[in-house]
Amino acid sequence: MGMIERVLSFVFGGGRNVIKETAEVFRENAEGAAQRAQDVQIAAMQGHAAEFRAQDRGRFDRVMDAVNRLPRPAMALGCLALFVSAMVDPVWFAARMSGIALVPEPLWWLLGVVVSFYFGARHQAKGQEFQRSMTENLKRVPEVIDTLEALEGSVRAEAQSPMEGGENPVLVEWREHSSGGATK
Repeated sequence: MGMIERVLSFVFGGGRNVIKETAEVFRENAEGAAQRAQDVQIAAMQGHAAEFRAQDRGRFDRVMDAVNRLPRPAMALGCLALFVSAMVDPVWFAARMSGIALVPEPLWWLLGVVVSFYFGARHQAKGQEFQRSMTENLKRVPEVIDTLEALEGSVRAEAQSPMEGGENPVLVEWREHSSGGATK
């Protein structure tokens, strides 16, 4: 075994690549970095999918959702009813508003906190539901892209294919007409 063979065997022998291993000390392996980044992204997407996985909801949950939908419309309609009652029977309205004026300020603060938490929690729940639906829609993006590409490909193929019946009869007639018109 010659000197060159021994050196090459030392550098590349035994399934090792000393040059590559030495270079990786100073510069990150791009392929390994891409694989690690992909692993991190897959783990994040799996965690995201698990968090927003659709849940089977029972009858009680559906009833409670229906009950939770009542306060906002009730408050909006109640405000409109107050305006109507002020116009229809101002004395009755003034008596009710005088009673409201007697409510102590801490009770108003408590009402504000309760209403804020109710709508804040509802906003949070609806935001998570929206995220869940967006995740489901994003899962379908590759399928939609494939369908669009297939449609575009068929349209291009159709536009590039020659006509089945040979020449276009309208063009033939037009050519005859235009050439006959020039000779007349």
